[in-house]
Amino acid sequence: MMKISELRALTPTELDAKGRDLRQELFNLRMRQAAGQLDQPSRLRLIRKDIARVETLLTELRRKATPSQP
Repeated sequence: MMKISELRALTPTELDAKGRDLRQELFNLRMRQAAGQLDQPSRLRLIRKDIARVETLLTELRRKATPSQP
């Protein structure tokens, strides 16, 4: 599980890459679960939470980059 402070240190490009990596890992874990070979089912939950953290930070960065309309 990644801390939010670690993720805030990353650039938007690195966050995109991290999100892709986490989604790929989640996919692989789901395939292993379907095959009955998953050793740590709790890992699925942790990966989903990490993905949510990355997406939240990307949304924050996008909102800061675009000026709000009055």
